Amino acid sequence: SPHPQATTAPRIPPTRLALHHFDVNYSLQLKDLWPSVRVGLLCEQKYGALLNNFSSADHVAQELELLDATDFVSEAARKAQEVTEAEVVTQAEMPPQLGAASICTNIKCYTFPRGDIRRFRPARPDALGLLDYYLLDAASLLPVLALNIQKDDCVLDLCAAPGGKALALLQTGLCGHLAANDVSVSRTKRLCQVLRSYVPREIREAVTVTSHDGRDWQQLEGATFHKVLVDVPCTTDRHSVMENDNNIFHKMRTKERQMLPMLQLQLLMAGILATKPGGELVYSTCSLSSLQNEYVIERAAEIAQSQFNIGVRVEDLSPFRMLFQDTFSFFPDCRLGELVLPHLTANFGPLYFCKLRRL
Repeated sequence: SPHPQATTAPRIPPTRLALHHFDVNYSLQLKDLWPSVRVGLLCEQKYGALLNNFSSADHVAQELELLDATDFVSEAARKAQEVTEAEVVTQAEMPPQLGAASICTNIKCYTFPRGDIRRFRPARPDALGLLDYYLLDAASLLPVLALNIQKDDCVLDLCAAPGGKALALLQTGLCGHLAANDVSVSRTKRLCQVLRSYVPREIREAVTVTSHDGRDWQQLEGATFHKVLVDVPCTTDRHSVMENDNNIFHKMRTKERQMLPMLQLQLLMAGILATKPGGELVYSTCSLSSLQNEYVIERAAEIAQSQFNIGVRVEDLSPFRMLFQDTFSFFPDCRLGELVLPHLTANFGPLYFCKLRRL
């Protein structure tokens, strides 16, 4: 009789399945860039330190500057300023887009130089217990910066946990109100913990935290927000090749993985419907997959028009990209939006983001 073990196929870990899946798909999509991106994905991710403007901790910026870290946001803002001034001098017939890509310098995020793989020390509390900075993939601030929050904007973060982007939105000091939502109750708890660790109570009072299914948001509130961030669940490419637990490539989660673009589309549609006419929305993922990125954007724009008679314009973010290319490695061939590629000298991302304006 056959060996009893022979009946079950060998267990291939989800990280291996993920890498195989990416090798097949991303070698087609990214072509000769894939080997370099692949190495980046499999090496330690690079972080940035988002300064907490609400913390009274002294000299944190000086401490980081002494370590040779720089605030990539203020660098980009300075670059935008120089471009604007150059345009004024030459009276160029160029569209003044770069200057218009106004960068909120209240968001301060320090990163080590390209090729420098040092790690930041863990965050420390100030006298009131508020932590001095939040460590995150610095690329994840790009969607927040692209939203270009203005004073007293009413802002929705539809998939807000674990809370890094919501915290960055609050660091602008400009949100009139922030609605932070996440479908998962346990992840919403983590979001509340982040807010309590970083944000004083009087500021937290301008934040509403909810645990709704983001797809149903339009039934709850229609067209009420100036700015909407839709940072959707995705194949979390870096996590998928590095960690076996909670991995979307687990055999048990095949259906869930295949349904991701549909879920992403539904969340983006809910976000569009929650945006005021004239308001802006940023869609983001931490995946390289065009099926989860550009295709979702294109489909949503079609459905908004055909089913809801809502016009949506995809904004050109290439001027925005120019300002940040010293810090991040961008994919040159995105049809819509921008994609940060992992790279050994700047191992941030992957992060896709695309900005829409509701007409």
